[in-house]
Amino acid sequence: MAFYKIRDVEVLTGIKAHTLRIWEQRYGVLVPERTETKIRTYTDEELVYLLNIRILIDHGMKISRLSEFSPTEIRAKVAEIKLKTPAGSAQEKLIVSLVEMDEALFHSTLNELIHATSLEETFRQCLIPFFDRIGIMWLSGSINPAQEHFISNLVRQKIVSEVDKLKVPEDRENPVMLYLPEHEWHEIGLLFYHYLLRSQGVYSLYLGQSLPYESVVSSIEKVHPRCVISSWLTSVEEGFMRSYFSQLRRQFPELLIIAGGAQLGIHHASINNLVTPLQHAEDLIKMIKSPHLQSSQVQ
Repeated sequence: MAFYKIRDVEVLTGIKAHTLRIWEQRYGVLVPERTETKIRTYTDEELVYLLNIRILIDHGMKISRLSEFSPTEIRAKVAEIKLKTPAGSAQEKLIVSLVEMDEALFHSTLNELIHATSLEETFRQCLIPFFDRIGIMWLSGSINPAQEHFISNLVRQKIVSEVDKLKVPEDRENPVMLYLPEHEWHEIGLLFYHYLLRSQGVYSLYLGQSLPYESVVSSIEKVHPRCVISSWLTSVEEGFMRSYFSQLRRQFPELLIIAGGAQLGIHHASINNLVTPLQHAEDLIKMIKSPHLQSSQVQ
């Protein structure tokens, strides 16, 4: 069982710590445990309860009324709500699906979001903030690896499913090549770029996780991509990263090398002249569709 401090709960639910204290004192909403130093701690069940409270408040109910209901009654009222918009409470439902490892809730929430907008907008407006919140939970130790892997695999499956629905572009010359370097396993962002390219009619080849450098080189020589895109999230030494891109640049001096991920920001000064940084999906589409890149290829 995980335990959350009040600041963790504030971030995850969007309910201010001051408000939580008032609810506890005035309405007896929760009676959290306290450490020996009097710090409030909340359990998984209490976090889910507060997330459900937030959903009901977003739909016009008052905390004075909600405080009269049991957790079971709160859950039942949340179950009655059919969200018609992708904002607000969808975030709380995704967090609940993570904490409780509820696959059905995750799929129903995500499908509602995609149906209301698109996978692209859902990823930008909901999933990116959702993974930011997961990162906070991970750093605070309030979720375990199984929970993080569970939700990441569900998101991965959904993106792959949406890619499969798209028609393979007829023009397959000089594709965009996407891959993760050999120490990297976090692929959701790169998979989303793969989907985004395919949805724009661009032929992209996704080569997957932890690709050895020699395989990157041989793939470039074989398919002659218009550019390569990699993602760097896992911590690496600055010297390794600069050496990696320096070697790739020497072997393919005319190739556009695009890279994204947290490590690009950390080591930006060292590799600035070697790669084109990727920060936003809109930037990717602009780069891929530029007239210069459309006509370029690796010889």
